[in-house]
Amino acid sequence: MSPLSALVLAAAGGDMSAAARYRQLVVMSVLYLLLAAVIAALAGGFWLINLTAAYASMLALMGTNLLFGQLGLVSLCQFALVGIGGWVALYVFHNWHWPFEPAMLAAGVVAALVGVIWGLPALRFRGIYLALVTLMLAGAFQAFINAYNFPVGASGAGGVTLQRFMIDRPFVAESDLGFFFYTAVVCLIGLIIVEIHRRSKPGRAWALIRKHPQLAVASGVRIFAYQAWAFALAGFLAGIGGALLAGTYRQLDSSGFGASESITLFAASVLGGTTNWVGTVIGGLLVRAVPTLLDNAGVSATVGLAIFGFALMMAIIGGPAGLAGLFDDLVDKIVSRQEKATAEKSSKEHPAP
Repeated sequence: MSPLSALVLAAAGGDMSAAARYRQLVVMSVLYLLLAAVIAALAGGFWLINLTAAYASMLALMGTNLLFGQLGLVSLCQFALVGIGGWVALYVFHNWHWPFEPAMLAAGVVAALVGVIWGLPALRFRGIYLALVTLMLAGAFQAFINAYNFPVGASGAGGVTLQRFMIDRPFVAESDLGFFFYTAVVCLIGLIIVEIHRRSKPGRAWALIRKHPQLAVASGVRIFAYQAWAFALAGFLAGIGGALLAGTYRQLDSSGFGASESITLFAASVLGGTTNWVGTVIGGLLVRAVPTLLDNAGVSATVGLAIFGFALMMAIIGGPAGLAGLFDDLVDKIVSRQEKATAEKSSKEHPAP
């Protein structure tokens, strides 16, 4: 196989050997950072803030892709977990003055615990029933956050004062551009963690649970433990994303965490694709770019929901690959052409007797 073929295969994750898995992570990281550099060079001001929020949303998308792509579980409360992460980060900062990194980790841990508790119905419900249960949980969080709002500096849970305090960003990323790269790097770490899980024992266990639950039990796979693991990881990533979202805007508003946001997040996940990391990046950009473009054009947000609904329907019809499937198709074509060219070159250099 030519070096170019190995490179594109590594980008797509097509080769599952140990060396190829390592090569996949390296190539994924390089391509991802190149994309971030291009965005930073082209975007500025308003768009840079919104694209930073898009990268923070990618962490929640990773959890959605993990649950749906690996276990076939439809969870519609991921954006509520983002809100929980943001709430915790703001609370510990305003009340205990923690630095940003410990506040971010606390947000991830609390969201992971809530994610496990919310995910327990997955043991009894699947499909549309699980989706309805998690959607109701997202609605419950919306009611809670509307009643208590986000912490803004007063003592006590969610106290409201006239003075609006802003969370401090990390000292290495105080500017908007610096915090964009900071968010992009944290998001890359999340992608690497998810990809390692996909290619290792947890990923194999999740795949077996999805396809053959009875066989998984017979094989000694602890279904409860691995499902809880998936929900905890998805919650942790969403909580980290919430803290980064709080850092992006320096403060959060309760109106941005409605149950409809979780539906939009899931739609963007399926639309982008759940088969590889490319779908996560596409979905994260879509979930922020489309509403922003429509808002700039003066179009109602309802039109955005209609666009996502139609795109979701087409993605479901086309399969789980989503728009990332176009990347997979491109990789297949490049690999096929390279292999064909290599075979023709070999035949010319060593003609048959």
